[in-house]
Amino acid sequence: MAADQQGKFWQFHDKVFAAQPKIQKEFLLQYARELGLDMKRFEEDLYSPRIKAPVDADMAEAKALGAKPFDEFAQTINAELTKLNVPLPAAATSPAAKKGG
Repeated sequence: MAADQQGKFWQFHDKVFAAQPKIQKEFLLQYARELGLDMKRFEEDLYSPRIKAPVDADMAEAKALGAKPFDEFAQTINAELTKLNVPLPAAATSPAAKKGG
């Protein structure tokens, strides 16, 4: 949402999703710099209540609907692939993917 304030929502979106699981603040700031965003404005927007409120609302809705975290889906998919003797994709065998099981 903070990148959207500078007209770069999709570019930022694509960068974040391509770099998963590196989505901690330090990486978000790095991606914003790489896209040439105004960093002062980006950081202000990142913590703005105007930006935070709709994100919090989306998270609350997901929780109320029983949304599951990505790691839970990955574990289930990996278990099914293993049962079928299908090799796991390289991304599925990364340290972040293994932490849950």
